[in-house]
Amino acid sequence: VQLVESGGGLVQAGGSLSLSCAASGGTFDFTTMGWYRQAPGKERELVAGIRISTGRTVYAESMKGRFTISRDNAKNTMYLQMNSLKPEDTAVYYCKAVVVVTIHEYDYWGQGTQVTVSS
Repeated sequence: VQLVESGGGLVQAGGSLSLSCAASGGTFDFTTMGWYRQAPGKERELVAGIRISTGRTVYAESMKGRFTISRDNAKNTMYLQMNSLKPEDTAVYYCKAVVVVTIHEYDYWGQGTQVTVSS
């Protein structure tokens, strides 16, 4: 399974970007998918997640109301719509997919896409 992010770039504060994460190379019986980010000198943190079976979503507190995670099962693609971007949102954004088989969990990560928000 391969995950490929796209859509990153440079945007001014207050602007918007939309990220995509396309899955390929295997079957996609994912349990959950999510977006994470890592800023320079900081640990990777959860941005938003979605449970595939129910569509239930979860967001980090600072992203609530600004970011929206969604998934198109037919296209095997996950999205992150980011609005009202702030300079502190600057980071490399990664997508992650999790497959749970009985008691085993398998994590898949994309290579990351850079998002830079200028002030």
